Amino acid sequence: MDVMTAYPWPLGRLNHLLEQARARPFYGARLTGLPPSIESLDQWRNIPLLNKHELQGEGQNGVATVFDRPRTDYVRFHQTSGTTGHPMVVLDTQDDWSWWLDCWDKVLDAAEVKSNDVAMMAFSFGPFIGFWTAAEAMTRRGILTIPGGGLSSVARARMIVEQQCTVVCLTPTYGLHLIEVAKEHGLNLRGSRVRCLIVAGEPGGSVPSVRKLLEDGFGSSVIDHVGASEIGAWGYGNEQGSGIFVNEDEFFAELISVQNQSPLDVTSQHTSEGELVLTSLGRLGGPVIRYRTGDLVNAEKTQDGRLFLHGGVIGRIDDMMTIRGVNIFPSSIEAIVRELFSEAEFRIHRSRRGQMDQLHVEVEGTSQQAETLQSELSVRLAIRTQVDSVAKGSLPRFEAKARRVIDDS
Repeated sequence: MDVMTAYPWPLGRLNHLLEQARARPFYGARLTGLPPSIESLDQWRNIPLLNKHELQGEGQNGVATVFDRPRTDYVRFHQTSGTTGHPMVVLDTQDDWSWWLDCWDKVLDAAEVKSNDVAMMAFSFGPFIGFWTAAEAMTRRGILTIPGGGLSSVARARMIVEQQCTVVCLTPTYGLHLIEVAKEHGLNLRGSRVRCLIVAGEPGGSVPSVRKLLEDGFGSSVIDHVGASEIGAWGYGNEQGSGIFVNEDEFFAELISVQNQSPLDVTSQHTSEGELVLTSLGRLGGPVIRYRTGDLVNAEKTQDGRLFLHGGVIGRIDDMMTIRGVNIFPSSIEAIVRELFSEAEFRIHRSRRGQMDQLHVEVEGTSQQAETLQSELSVRLAIRTQVDSVAKGSLPRFEAKARRVIDDS
């Protein structure tokens, strides 16, 4: 099959992006040798892939290398959570920020958010971009938006109930924690006005067992969302929860082999598993061109031509653990934990013996529950690992992205 027919091909916007990038310090050398105007996917693929290490580079004060316009051009400052290294600073011009809000409109449309909704933003409003853009997209739509920064979990749960919130934005992990806190304090989230959760930051929104716990705990639907500080708000789910659609109006997507970075076809006839590569079309203050996201996805074209990722983001490629020859993602372990013990917190210890990762799991619960989990991991993931029980409440809780994998190597 001609790969040209496998992807939407926004040639005009890509050439406009390249025109803007050519004059910038970072992209000058990277775009050398390209014709003034590209006309084919083969020409596009002559542009080197961009990885996170190059993006971080030696940017002054932690600023990512692509944000190389005069500092006075930028009006927004955020930084990454630093889960794969040191925090990286990202900057946005006013036009870029408006573009972010346009991208979030796709997510809000998927959640059927209307001006009569009341939205709780259950996150800290710190320098991590989190739901900042979601909050402003909400207010731009005329929605009463309640900031939850600085509140305790019980105060947030109480406010959701008392202020009759209909939409809540949070991470899947924090949603599960909020359900637990509400029960402890006699607050009925399931009986509240909440009709929809918009979750982001972790794979949980497209993991069936995690999703069901959120739906049951809040008595609501769940809309998954995927984005990244350095890329933008690039994906959104639906009420069925089977995966993520790429917002191809604002992002050009490619799929490459994890083994050798060769391009992979994506068609409506079969799914292809690989690493997602994205180009953000509208963030001209910090162009990200052919960026290796590090996200492993299982992609397919729907009958109406949209790019769909089954199960959302399967996992981060750099989070993958090889346990005695079996590739395991933390999200796979979480899915089993949530299915067996809905409210139990857990932690994964990863160590290395020779070239192989070793796995040790802690779970809040009884020794019998630990034995059950150990047995299920052995049967369903084809690995044998030690599982220990720890006291309830002894493992950390997370408001933003959960960090449950401890590297003991």
